[in-house]
Amino acid sequence: MTSELEAALSAARRAGEVLRTGLGSEHAITYKGEVDLVTEIDEEAERVIREELLRCFPSYGMLAEEGGELAGEEDVRWIVDPLDGTTNYAHGLPIFCVSIALERSGEVVLGVVHDPMGEETFVAERGRGAFLNGELIRVSDTHELIRALIATGFPYDRAEMPEALELFGRFAATTQGMRRLGSAALDLCHVASGRIDGYYERGLWPWDLAAGSVILEEAGGKLTNYRGGKLDLGGREIVASNGRLHPAITKLMGENDRVGS
Repeated sequence: MTSELEAALSAARRAGEVLRTGLGSEHAITYKGEVDLVTEIDEEAERVIREELLRCFPSYGMLAEEGGELAGEEDVRWIVDPLDGTTNYAHGLPIFCVSIALERSGEVVLGVVHDPMGEETFVAERGRGAFLNGELIRVSDTHELIRALIATGFPYDRAEMPEALELFGRFAATTQGMRRLGSAALDLCHVASGRIDGYYERGLWPWDLAAGSVILEEAGGKLTNYRGGKLDLGGREIVASNGRLHPAITKLMGENDRVGS
């Protein structure tokens, strides 16, 4: 285990304890949009992570959901979501996580996703495989959409909801089942561990995707944008799968017909 992974694990677990302790309490909720909320627990968990990581690696930069971007002295930065699943958390629904990734020269090389309520920690380092609580994980071998369980999320922007619901309907009619769990990072990890066969969503940010993306790739999965092209963490969209289902998922989306490659 590298010192960077040790620091990320320590920070994630400390932040997870903040989240666990605060679950079910009355929270001070503010809104970044009509329904996009943030609590004081998001900010406290991020403070814990920032202190831990910058104490261990003071020259590294950081991109965090609540605190924004902190420039570093090297071409390396942490990408942090202290609470992925804030809406779930604010309602007392125990489906949320801490997500910490390390990006070096534009490539995500390390990811930790910690689910404090499920007591599950997903970890990957580039080229070293993906693990859940120390056990190696792999994507599923499902190869037909009708046998596939697919996850997605819905946009905060209400103007985008009709298109998202139309796409959801297409998948619901073609797959074994659809799920909307409310945490992009956990959705990616569930694909990585074979519990879910595919996942797609728009309106996301780098901190939603960074850690889960390297975990999924190291578990043998595939990541692209909606058109099947190379994933851009800043592109606000993702399609993730076990690889076998990827052509069928992107074809069903019909994006090639509408916007081209």
